Amino acid sequence: MKRVVSTRVMRFEDAETIRRGTSGRELMQRAATRIFESYAWQGPVAVVCGSGNNAGDGYALAVLLHGAKIACTVYSLSDSFSEEGAYYYGKCKEIGVKIADFTEKTDFSDCTEIVDCIFGTGFRGLADGIFAQAIKRINQSGKIVISVDINSGLNGDTGLSPLCVKSNVTLSIGSLKQGLLLNQAKDCVGLLQNLDIGIGHFGECVSLCESKDFSHIFAPRREDSHKGNYGYVSILGGCREYAGAVKLANLSCSALRAGCGVAQLILPESIAPSVAPYLLESTLAVLPDHDGHILFDADRLDALLARQAALAIGMGWGRSPENAKILQHVLQNYDIPLVIDADGLNTLSEMDSEIVKRSACRVVLTPHLKEMERLSGVPIASLREDPIGRAEALARQWGVIVLLKGACTVITDGKDTYLVNRGCAGMATAGSGDVLSGILVGLLGYAPCDPLTVACGAYVAGLAGELAARDVNTISMLASDTVAHVPSAISKMMGK
Repeated sequence: MKRVVSTRVMRFEDAETIRRGTSGRELMQRAATRIFESYAWQGPVAVVCGSGNNAGDGYALAVLLHGAKIACTVYSLSDSFSEEGAYYYGKCKEIGVKIADFTEKTDFSDCTEIVDCIFGTGFRGLADGIFAQAIKRINQSGKIVISVDINSGLNGDTGLSPLCVKSNVTLSIGSLKQGLLLNQAKDCVGLLQNLDIGIGHFGECVSLCESKDFSHIFAPRREDSHKGNYGYVSILGGCREYAGAVKLANLSCSALRAGCGVAQLILPESIAPSVAPYLLESTLAVLPDHDGHILFDADRLDALLARQAALAIGMGWGRSPENAKILQHVLQNYDIPLVIDADGLNTLSEMDSEIVKRSACRVVLTPHLKEMERLSGVPIASLREDPIGRAEALARQWGVIVLLKGACTVITDGKDTYLVNRGCAGMATAGSGDVLSGILVGLLGYAPCDPLTVACGAYVAGLAGELAARDVNTISMLASDTVAHVPSAISKMMGK
């Protein structure tokens, strides 16, 4: 896993490292050295510097480029320096690095790479004046852009910005910052590398998941085993308006592809005939319905859930007063992992949260931002400003695991928090959330119901989506393309 921190924690750790004996000048030199070593510079290089320590990193890098005889020009946007930045600016002057003021005529036409050292992680608000001009000119240049620590203009905590540098490579220094992952970050950051320069780890953090973190879930299976060893799981959903036969079939297929032993799809009786032709390996079960909406029948429901290891509920459920009765019955009477998604979340948002808090189930909620708004009462704009903190708060308040969907997915039980940065734009299509729920319930059939297993589900779905996009494209992708690539994703995660 990779460590991810807020800008407040990063500032504290930087200051504490200096207090414990490593000078700021030494840290800046280390940063410049790691930046220099992390890219195969061709030159000529344009280093665009603002003020503060981010600019100082740029001046220190220019010293190294000059020493390596790589043509380099520093374009300065400010005559204000941090103490360390002033030192390396002086070194540039001393050894003859070319320094020019950035002007309206600067177009970067004579360089191969542009190094973005305008703003650091402490930047807030909107870039304006000469700084905004520089960011726009960099983005319009068509050159290879390398951002140092963070893309200038991008909020280091939220990953939001009305105007920021869009890089080919971003070289993060110290620990990864939240803003390099959340919200808009994927559209700005390009290839993200994190450079260790010896800054100590003294503050709280969350974890960015890597494939190797799930090796315990995808351990080799015993030859002497059977389907019961890997869990019977159920998926309860569907209604007349949202029959989505193929989507429902994808749900159960994704559960099986995730490794459970048996997947049972529970539907309203009246729509079962339209779904049955699309089911191959899955089991089909029905509940009584009225006008295509499931009726609450405790005895029948109990019979279907008698030996289930996990349940996913709510996908394509529609709206019906019976839904709350079904959900409440499950919450109060079953000690199994329960994934609640889609219309199940809408149902839950209208119920007393105490029912969830007192539930025998181990509950996993999988909202997107609008569903999270309904559950928490927090407006979407505020959720985007602090998706990690808001997800942690809801998880603690309700005693559940929250999987908050987004370009970077947040998974938390309020104590342990994981980020999954896999997936692609092609997954912004109908049914992708259903596929994720299927993968989750499939994993929970045999793996522990904890935040790391839930993060594994998000990782599998995201990686499968990326592999699908390579074979199809992000415009034409269907949710079924993601399902088809789940085996390849898991094989990749297993190192095969």
